[in-house]
Amino acid sequence: MGDRPAIGLLFPGQASQFPGMGKELHDAYPAARQVFEEASAALGQDIAALCFRGTEEELRLTENTQPCIFTVSVAAFRVLEREAGIEPLCAAGHSLGEYSALVASGAMPLAEGVRILRNRGRYMQGAVPVGRGAMAALMGLSLEAVETVCRESSAHGVVEPANLNGGDQIVISGSAEGVAAACQAARAAGAKRAVLLPVSAPFHCSLMKPAADRLSPELAAISWSALRFPVVANASGSSYPSEREAAGILVRQIVSPVRWEECVRRMRAMGAKAFLEVGPGKVLSGLLRRIDREAPAAAFCAPQELEAVRALAGGFFLL
Repeated sequence: MGDRPAIGLLFPGQASQFPGMGKELHDAYPAARQVFEEASAALGQDIAALCFRGTEEELRLTENTQPCIFTVSVAAFRVLEREAGIEPLCAAGHSLGEYSALVASGAMPLAEGVRILRNRGRYMQGAVPVGRGAMAALMGLSLEAVETVCRESSAHGVVEPANLNGGDQIVISGSAEGVAAACQAARAAGAKRAVLLPVSAPFHCSLMKPAADRLSPELAAISWSALRFPVVANASGSSYPSEREAAGILVRQIVSPVRWEECVRRMRAMGAKAFLEVGPGKVLSGLLRRIDREAPAAAFCAPQELEAVRALAGGFFLL
């Protein structure tokens, strides 16, 4: 039996935030406090205060959401390393969570990651005027059917698949007019539901190209290092070939759909027998059940969850 647990790590993205997130970790573990201190120093802003005492409205602003979720997620990972000895087989993160995965893997420095994500949030918010973009969740249609709906609705404005989350849930993104037309067409095509999402910008579609262009030189300037374990990329559903390709992959991610189901299935194919959601919320654990009901999973963002993590990790090793 090998000595590395066959565990895949899942790092959350937007919509996982909540006021007070990470406080229990911060108060209980020096490793977590160190992450908050390093992130705060990099931004010149008290990230702990924003996470612990920020309002829901403040945490919903994407320039706050992204660095805050990232900081809590990396803090949780550092605690897992120190307290549970977790050495993952592989990792993936949903949208901004891919940055958390890359920092956990050692490819990206924490300080550069948190600075990039604050700018990523600002650039994505600024790419489309508020109210001009939209996103919606479609349920009950195949990807092929959703692609057809988007193509037929594109005369009204840009609309594209944005999150391929698994099961029968696909999120679309684009102009407000294009998304509204696609929702109407989806219902006519037999969708069980077509629900507009409360987002501040149309993420992961071609309207984000101005954000990608602005972020590209900043990503290229990062001091990248070799990955200690594989990270599966949202845009391709495949592992990063090496740290040398990381900047280009993350630029493409901004304008590409998050192929989350492919990411999870790739991790299973790589040998992951169980999954840990590392960071705030349990959104990805819910998506995992849609993709693979047989895959054991646990979530970690508080001290009382550590024993369940140890039990999960202790039961699944590479043979």
